[in-house]
Amino acid sequence: MSDLETEFLFQMRVKLAAPLESGTTPNGHRMVCIGSSGTIDGPRLKGRVLPYSGGDWAMIRGDGTGALDVRLSLQTDDGAIILMTYFGRMVASEENFAYALDFSKPDDPDGANRYYFRTNPLFETGDERYAWLNHIVTIGKGRTGDDGVIYDIYEVK
Repeated sequence: MSDLETEFLFQMRVKLAAPLESGTTPNGHRMVCIGSSGTIDGPRLKGRVLPYSGGDWAMIRGDGTGALDVRLSLQTDDGAIILMTYFGRMVASEENFAYALDFSKPDDPDGANRYYFRTNPLFETGDERYAWLNHIVTIGKGRTGDDGVIYDIYEVK
């Protein structure tokens, strides 16, 4: 079996509005984090996260794992609209949990080594210039900071 290959697509930075806390439900602690703004910047995609076009219906499960359920709309610099959806996990030790969920701290790429934050974005668009996105699988390595989340997104080859 060959090694898994990836290619960097873009970095996405999403500012988050104050979370809407649903409290502890039968499934865990639910909070909804709406994306208030953001950017995408990379070799094949540049643009922005459309303000208030989606967010994360996050759950802190009983075992302490963060379960992500995200939908966002992106707009490229040349006007294409792209739906981005993903699930993911955030796992942190008890001593690093508060740090991992501190969205207001300054961006600290090295600090992301203190927790596990991974996603599996998929894309949907009707714009022919970006139709290739409809057929790929990507992975994201995330971190928190600068009032939101920051992801490096890679295409799986």
